[in-house]
Amino acid sequence: MLYIVGLGLGDERDITVRGLDAVRSCSKIYMEAYTSLLSLGLDPAALANLEKLYGKEITVADREMVEERVDQVLLEAADADVAFLVVGDPFGATTHTDLVVRAKKMGVQVKVIHNASVMNAIGVCGLQLYRYGETISIPFFTEEWRPDSFYKKIVNNSQLGLHTLCLLDIRVKEPTWESLARGKKVYEPPRFMTVNTAISQLLEVEEERAYGKDTLCIGVARLGSDDQKIVAGSMEKLLDVDFGPPLHCLIIVGETHPLEEEMLEFYKM
Repeated sequence: MLYIVGLGLGDERDITVRGLDAVRSCSKIYMEAYTSLLSLGLDPAALANLEKLYGKEITVADREMVEERVDQVLLEAADADVAFLVVGDPFGATTHTDLVVRAKKMGVQVKVIHNASVMNAIGVCGLQLYRYGETISIPFFTEEWRPDSFYKKIVNNSQLGLHTLCLLDIRVKEPTWESLARGKKVYEPPRFMTVNTAISQLLEVEEERAYGKDTLCIGVARLGSDDQKIVAGSMEKLLDVDFGPPLHCLIIVGETHPLEEEMLEFYKM
């Protein structure tokens, strides 16, 4: 059996009782560290906390492993119980849908254990979940690469009066272009996009007045942790706010209900 277990958003204690039972019953435990991270990060001390609570050794599955060598995990799951731990909910990223498809094609049984994710926990800011449009991802811009495919989705949401949840880029164990050209991988230092960087990039690609420097937004940092930070204000004002350590996300506010407006007052600058 392959158990795909959601860990929630905070620390090692956010796992569900059902998830913890599954982990403790498995012979091998992997933890995905590509699409998201727990608020405690992946330093050795933090990983040790997970292993202490779960009572199992954990193998960190980075992007390279998830994308290129995940069949190794599935082969192990064909003969034993294996747990694949995912921050948030297992289906918060398409990577894990692909994992289920691969497993089923190989005849491996799959059991999913759900948990909280950014997609539902974001309701804490006061905006009603059913008033959100399509969620977007904002990648880091480079000198040579400035993708803006997300912009049309913001325009569509804006025209419908819907809020837009922006998930911000995470770059962990990413090889440099130079090293790939030489055939020997050298990895960039980990990078996590901030609310400030996201807004700067959004303003750079703005073309059709879907938003602007006066547009109301909500910056969120470390959602689900004890020190989460939520600040509402115009794009221009949020540019100067220090949201602290990762992970961050951003909401572009659409048309608001009176109850939403009442909640937003608690978070406004």
